[in-house]
Amino acid sequence: MSQPSATLPEIRRKVERRERISPADALLLWREASDPEMRALASQVRARFHAPGSCTYLLMRIVNTTNVCVAQCDYCAFYTLPEQAGGYVLTEQQIFAKLDELLALGGDLAGFNGGFNPQLTIDHYCNLVRAIRARYGDRIELYAFTIAEFMYLADHASLSYAAAAERLKQAGVRWITGGGSEILTEDFRRRHSKFKYTVAQFFQAQAAIAAAGLRTTATMVIGFDESIEERIEHLDRTRRFQDETGAQESFLCWTFKPWATPLGAQLGNIEITSAEYLRHLALSRIYLDNIPRIRTSVLTQNERALEGLLYGADDFDIPIEDEVTQKAGATISLNFDKILNVARSLGFEPAYRPVALQQPATIP
Repeated sequence: MSQPSATLPEIRRKVERRERISPADALLLWREASDPEMRALASQVRARFHAPGSCTYLLMRIVNTTNVCVAQCDYCAFYTLPEQAGGYVLTEQQIFAKLDELLALGGDLAGFNGGFNPQLTIDHYCNLVRAIRARYGDRIELYAFTIAEFMYLADHASLSYAAAAERLKQAGVRWITGGGSEILTEDFRRRHSKFKYTVAQFFQAQAAIAAAGLRTTATMVIGFDESIEERIEHLDRTRRFQDETGAQESFLCWTFKPWATPLGAQLGNIEITSAEYLRHLALSRIYLDNIPRIRTSVLTQNERALEGLLYGADDFDIPIEDEVTQKAGATISLNFDKILNVARSLGFEPAYRPVALQQPATIP
């Protein structure tokens, strides 16, 4: 990373003038700016997109359709290998039961997550999405797959990313999210997910998803063993891709839950603090000046996540299930009013954001 090109006062003036900060500026902010300074700068950028005191939220469920996966990431406590005991694939009826419960609780967004199961083809998932569309119409929206899973399905079917995206679109898929990104540096992937795809391939797939007219998001996970330089590289790659495509409608960052994972055992099962997470949210809001929505993670930070609204976030999800993260130590509360009241106590009025047929967020 290059040497800092500006002082803290100069960086503050850049933000005030709506000028873009550089990776070197981001590094200097992280190392030298106080938390109140980070909050203030992030709130300035937030105000370009959202009225002060406003925020939105989702009520969602992540449906883990299978736990069989061959990726073997060392930060995962969820997967089983093919032929190992405990592997499962949910039936349509089991998935419908989960979606029915989501609707009964007032939610309308289901994310699919299941890793790389060599027994499940792209046709299997196309048929599943068609069945869900036939049963629920537009009452439920699907974050149908992560980009990483999409890439595996395409390769498993010997399809180009463009062809795979078109096939899923014809089946009723509208969203393929940025999940599977974790930290988008090649060194990180070599250290922890060597059977996943490269960073270059990840963005090639996301570009094909956007070109097919499907909607997508940006994601990031922090709290492994990554350096601040790696975090900034991830943010910079994300911002450059957004410059090129304008396709990422939101950015969601959450924290690594280490429990029962091989990597967690190596690192002493230590989680980063909520204070560090909030500071990273602020840096993300300042740096990602071309992504309209920054989301804070109730799933991994619980009520402390709502403080992210003070650090540049404007949106959050209330999950009712995510087996992947729960296996690694995440806890989930169904006391929705308690969560929403935390946002209100911080000076924000949360409004439900229905995802089904929602128009894209825009950049002013």
